[in-house]
Amino acid sequence: MSTEVTERVVYVLTALAAVVVVVTRLRLGRDRRGAGRLQMGRGLVDVHTVVGVLALASWVAFLVAPEDSFLGSSTFGIISLACWWVTVVAGLMLLARWRRPRGRHADPGDDGPWWGPALSVLGHIGLLGGVCFFTWAYLFSRI
Repeated sequence: MSTEVTERVVYVLTALAAVVVVVTRLRLGRDRRGAGRLQMGRGLVDVHTVVGVLALASWVAFLVAPEDSFLGSSTFGIISLACWWVTVVAGLMLLARWRRPRGRHADPGDDGPWWGPALSVLGHIGLLGGVCFFTWAYLFSRI
């Protein structure tokens, strides 16, 4: 894969990651019955949200900043990737807890029996794939 194609894929995956971060927060933060009413630990949810926003903001800054600035430096890129990995691990922990069979967190509420779980699995597994791609692209100097 050429560097130009890899860069385009990274930008598209970054946009999709922004959608996942926003949709996840909207679903977790709503008051009515649905994904937001599940009894998850606030600490893990807050880590997932705050670090997710930091990951997205720092990653976008890294991608658009000139290479000779701090935001475009390899150190900042590593910090951004670390934020992505913390976000992914926290998200997968939340997803596993929510999807645990017969657990108090397994009921999808008003999201319906299929839509809520499918959306969550798609978002979290998709973000894992995206972060793996970001890491690969970074490590092999494709971005």
